[in-house]
Amino acid sequence: MAVNHLSFCLSVVLFGCLIMLNDFSLPTEALTRGFIIDLIQRDSPFSPAYNPLAADNFDRLRSAFGRSFSRVDRLYKPTTLLSFSSSSSSSIPIQSKIIPSEGEYLMNVSLGTPPVPVLGIADTGSDLMWTQCKPCTQCFKQNPPMFNPNKSSTYRNIACESKPCSELLESSCDAAAERGGDTCEYRYSYGDHSFTKGNLASDTLTIGSTSLPKIIFGCGRENGGTFDESGSGLIGLGGGPLSLVSQLGKSIGGKFSYCLVPLTSEPYVTSKISFGRAGIVSGPSVVSTPLVAKEPNTFYYLTLEAISVGKKRLVYYHENHNQSKALAGNEGNIIIDSGTTLTFLPVGFHDDLVSALAEAVDAERVSDPKGVLSLCFRAEKESESLASAPIITAHFSGADVVLQPMNTFAKVEDDLFCFTMIPSNDVAIFGNLAQMNFLVGYDLESGIVSFKPTDCTNM
Repeated sequence: MAVNHLSFCLSVVLFGCLIMLNDFSLPTEALTRGFIIDLIQRDSPFSPAYNPLAADNFDRLRSAFGRSFSRVDRLYKPTTLLSFSSSSSSSIPIQSKIIPSEGEYLMNVSLGTPPVPVLGIADTGSDLMWTQCKPCTQCFKQNPPMFNPNKSSTYRNIACESKPCSELLESSCDAAAERGGDTCEYRYSYGDHSFTKGNLASDTLTIGSTSLPKIIFGCGRENGGTFDESGSGLIGLGGGPLSLVSQLGKSIGGKFSYCLVPLTSEPYVTSKISFGRAGIVSGPSVVSTPLVAKEPNTFYYLTLEAISVGKKRLVYYHENHNQSKALAGNEGNIIIDSGTTLTFLPVGFHDDLVSALAEAVDAERVSDPKGVLSLCFRAEKESESLASAPIITAHFSGADVVLQPMNTFAKVEDDLFCFTMIPSNDVAIFGNLAQMNFLVGYDLESGIVSFKPTDCTNM
């Protein structure tokens, strides 16, 4: 985890679909035209987790940080294993990652025939979709109804020798193979003891009025750990072969985008995620930076060159094992992640950034009473604090992303404002607070990520 246990995130989430393109005919007109899906904040009245008697926005924000203490360890330092019984396979490391169902943005879809409403979670830092299924040997509590494959006429188990099974890094059969079965079984386990195990399967996913047949997903029979009851599983939007984006592939032109509303927005306002033509980001204010291909291929890597505090430009660097400064200009030195709340930066560079900000902000500096965030200011009015906050610019390769105070400071109490970039000895992450009110577009065919300043509440 990050130094001083400052590994925090929100799981910005949705429940999507995985489609095996070589087995059926897609509704090409709909997919070519593109489609747009609402993302619901966890505390929205549209969410089954909504509690009108819950604490105020400050406590909700703190709770969102608290729900994600182990996120970075789960997402970026897993002890994930594929464990199957097969004459030709053994337990091997796997790069695919999962996240817990304690996210801040939710999506309603339907699974099976007849369709059963499902509420789930997802993230750009994971690949395989899975949901809890009946009969469940060991499952965590969930608010949405649990999917029962026996009641779906279109449910099918995936064979051991199939392509989707082989894309779990190795063709793997479940333990029932010893009893003559031929069902592909998946298992993921993580350093925080979260796990999911079940059959790889396919079924029809319905989004709005569009039905997508033969979705590949994991039908979880044994699941547990730190999962939240507001959802029933997860889906990945990462770059691995079993993700939604990868399996939709050419049918959406490798394009998707999202626009995340600020966490302080009205509860009835939803975010949007778009695929295909609807996911194209264009216009005079768009800036774009190259995606860098690296392993694991689940993650989307960008190159951060510097960060400016007002007109003061700080060259991005990390500290090597000898604690001497080394330029962090290597390509792919930071991950853009819609599922992590805060932005994580190398310790030394973060400290320099905090020093520059402390000099620039004309407000009383205080300590975070929760001991979480490293730079906080006290001000009776928001305007008194943030009005003096300098503009911070993230200088990516070929793209200067100008961040507003709402992207870099969070109001955590009535008169307390804290900087939302924190130090980490682990991977650098450009989190979702920094992405709020930007239309963020991924064009995987062209190999770029684009940013467009946007009022996401009016999307």
